Amino acid sequence: MTLAPVDFAIIGLYMVISLALGLWFTRRGTASVVEYFVAGRQLTWWLAGTSIVATSYAADTPLAVARIVRTSGLQGNWYWWSGVMGFVACMFFFAPLWRRSRLLTDVELIELRYAGRPAAWLRVLLALYKSVLENGIIMGWVLLGMQKIAAVCFAWPKESTILALVVTALAYTLCSGLWGVVVTDLFQFALAMIASICLAAIVLVAVGGPAGLADSVHASAVAAQSAELPSPVAPPEQIMSLAPDLSAGGLALLTFGFYLLIQWWGGVEGGGFLVQRLFATKDERHAMLALLWFTVAHFGLRCWPWIVVGLASVVYLPELVDPETAYPMMMVRFLPVGMKGVMVASLLAAFMSTISTHLNWGASYLLNDVYRPLLRPRRSETHYVRVAQGFVLAMALLAGLAAWQMESIFGAWLYLTELAAGAVVVGVARWYWWRVNAWSQISALVSSLVVSNALRLMGGVVQVLERLGWSALARLAANLEFLAAEAWYPLRFAITLVLSTLIWVAVTLLTRPVPLDHLQGFYRRVRPGGWWGPVARSCPDVRQFRPGWAEIAGWAVGVVTVYLCVFGIGWLLLGAYLDGALAAVGVACGGWFVLRIIRRRDRGADAGMDE
Repeated sequence: MTLAPVDFAIIGLYMVISLALGLWFTRRGTASVVEYFVAGRQLTWWLAGTSIVATSYAADTPLAVARIVRTSGLQGNWYWWSGVMGFVACMFFFAPLWRRSRLLTDVELIELRYAGRPAAWLRVLLALYKSVLENGIIMGWVLLGMQKIAAVCFAWPKESTILALVVTALAYTLCSGLWGVVVTDLFQFALAMIASICLAAIVLVAVGGPAGLADSVHASAVAAQSAELPSPVAPPEQIMSLAPDLSAGGLALLTFGFYLLIQWWGGVEGGGFLVQRLFATKDERHAMLALLWFTVAHFGLRCWPWIVVGLASVVYLPELVDPETAYPMMMVRFLPVGMKGVMVASLLAAFMSTISTHLNWGASYLLNDVYRPLLRPRRSETHYVRVAQGFVLAMALLAGLAAWQMESIFGAWLYLTELAAGAVVVGVARWYWWRVNAWSQISALVSSLVVSNALRLMGGVVQVLERLGWSALARLAANLEFLAAEAWYPLRFAITLVLSTLIWVAVTLLTRPVPLDHLQGFYRRVRPGGWWGPVARSCPDVRQFRPGWAEIAGWAVGVVTVYLCVFGIGWLLLGAYLDGALAAVGVACGGWFVLRIIRRRDRGADAGMDE
């Protein structure tokens, strides 16, 4: 990809603006740990929500989505479209609780909810898991995505590209904390969306508009059936379909049912950088609206430009070896001088908005949940900010190491989802059932790690069992080696979820509950709903958070509204204009209803239901 001087000028201007915006907040962001990690709890809903969606829009995301539509068709997006149900549920049933807890990290909830030494060690264990393992994997695939783009556009070597990207991301994250991250997110998200829409529009015009796109992609998929291509292309009957062919039964039916019924529960509670933004909002209403705006933008607005380019790549680039390079290859093919610089700058923006958040977020765990409580509990705010900046540097080095070891973005997505599968239910239950204790969550986390990795490495498990002389178990494990294939991801997730849930429920019933006085402190501060039996009776003066039919109706209508937004935009881009127009009417009506529910709840908060 040859860049003209104007392209380099655009990229340079972007870098200057981003750095200036980030450094502008250096003094405010480093005033205290609360300012550095949660922006003084002063973010408005639109700023917090945009920051969440900007963070989730990384340079790897268009690459992975383009790969999904090439190899699985439109219906392959249900892998992440199913998350709509979880995020809308989080908005109604968990966002108020998170904001009310007034914490710095989601891991800090452990010692607020549980008591004693098990809670202290669980907090450390979970902080290390999230900051090192989970965050390391995420930053690794973010860097890998940007490296693949650089390899296509500039033919840069992997190691030097990763080093340059890590150093770039460190600059303003190190200096200004979350304030610099959030403000630059706003600028970077706008730039990334404008550039991706421009590329999609250019490609759509070149292929003959919506009707031409549909016809050309279908014809190319038909041709691919009889050709031996380096990477698979989705079957012609599936590539333009929003729903899978359930008549085929078997694995297709299992996968779609899994997406609709099980996987989305992983997003119900929220967590990580998303919860960090909720902590940073002004109040509960802003927290809920931030999640609403994020869900609409994340699922409805940002994905279709990538999908259009990914579909068209089947027409123009049928013989790609690595389908995750389809998006940057289409950039090289279609963008004129000037627009190439804008697109590269936009991908840098997407990369930096994500990596800066994860550097800050990962460091927050190491400082707030490991260093301060265990090593230096009573030091000055200045000391903690300096240590936090050191942890940001450590996170950057970890990100580079992880990216160096990775090969597939989508494969890393699946792996991380499986690792956390076993802890999905306990994460929800700890808010609504008083009997859950620290041992519940420890057993869920450990069993999830063991089971998910064992299923992926079943061949190694067979060898270990044979060496131990357990031939019967070895034969049984050999029959399960097929589970290691990528296509069987839903079954691996389901097995991990079921086994881990059985284990943690048994552990809960066999161990002592959290002491009543400690539960009373949590209950008074957070006022959760659900099954709090003896705790609720001991605190008769506390008005519980009681989700009712209004919240359930809000969740149902919200889910339908977001899906109408997703599919409506798709129908318009694929030439089904009447369907798209009807979907727009449905979005307007559903959006009005959801906002009314939020306003109704906000009036209840003014009457004394909330803080």
